[in-house]
Order: sequence, then structure tokens, then C-alpha cells
Amino acid sequence: MAKTNEPTIIKKYANRRLYNTGTSTYVTLEDLAVMVKGEEDFVVYDAKSGEDITRSVLTQIIFEQEGKGQNLLPVTFLRQLIRFYGDSMQGLVPSFLEYSMTSLTKEQEKLRSQMSEAFGATAFDAIEDQVKRNTEMFERAMKMFMPFPTGEAGSAPGSTAGGNAVKPEKTEVADLDDMKRQLEEMQKTINKLSDKS
Repeated sequence: MAKTNEPTIIKKYANRRLYNTGTSTYVTLEDLAVMVKGEEDFVVYDAKSGEDITRSVLTQIIFEQEGKGQNLLPVTFLRQLIRFYGDSMQGLVPSFLEYSMTSLTKEQEKLRSQMSEAFGATAFDAIEDQVKRNTEMFERAMKMFMPFPTGEAGSAPGSTAGGNAVKPEKTEVADLDDMKRQLEEMQKTINKLSDKS
């Protein structure tokens, strides 16, 4: 559907189904998330009462994304946010968060363009891929130091059920060294980009 100046109206029925009046189709929260990412504005109304429930539906979308493991909201942030409810500062929080997100979005675009200029159009994707690989290596490295790996609560670290010592595999040590090297390279790249701005 082409973008218009008017937001698309979504109606939520008692059976929890969402109806897109613009396309005359039922949609899911995932479909609404795609609309948000595509910067297509919409408003959600309760079909029976006519109440604007856009905020609660957007919150549901965030809840679903967080449930899928795409965690953007740190636990500390969530706790602090909950503490602001009913506080005298509550009125300032929405405008502060909106300003912060606008600034973050502008900085994100600036960083993307700098990365593209320095390393080409696919540089940001390459760095995201590298971060994922580094995270995986970090998790593997941390498993080497966990005192009780999953399913072996009775075993001491570095031992087997028979009491024979187990040495960490060379590949895990190499992965850890590789991860350190890659992190240093990424830090140098970030420092170079910071110097340019």
C-alpha cells in the first residue's frame, strides 16, 4: 500500500484479531511491526468502544520482539522506567525518551554513511556479521570458564565423571585469541571513524 499523509486505521476486535482498513485484510502484530519499520503510520482502535489503543499495541509488538530474543531493552533500563511511573518526573520521561531516540536515529544514519564512505555500501552489514561471530566466540569462551556446564552440575571444572582431567580444546583457545584480535581491529576502526566526525 502506498504511503499517504493519513495514518492507516487498524481495528482490533474482541477476538483479538486486527483488521487493516486500508488493505481490507486481517493482519498480525508481525505485519504491524513491518509497517513500523517501513515508516508507515497507523492508528489502532478498539472496534467496539472506538478507543485509541495504539500505545498498547505498539507495546505488544515490543514485547513480542523481546520474547524472540531480540533484546534491545536492558533489564536496568526497564527497572528504571517502571520506577518513573507515579513519580513526579513521570511527565518528563516521554519527551526525554523521544528526544533521545531521535538523536540516536540521526547518529545511526551518520554512522552508516561514514561506514559506507570508508568501507563501501556493505560495510555495516559486514560489521554486524562480525559482531555476531564475536559474540558466538565469546559465548564459547565463557563456557570454558563456567564451573558447572549444563547437565554436569556434579562435575568439577576440568574433570570428567571418571576424574580424568580434560584440557580445553586448542580450537577454543584459538577462537578466544581470534576474538581478541578482531575486537582490537574493530576498536581501531571505531576510533578512526570517531576521529573523522
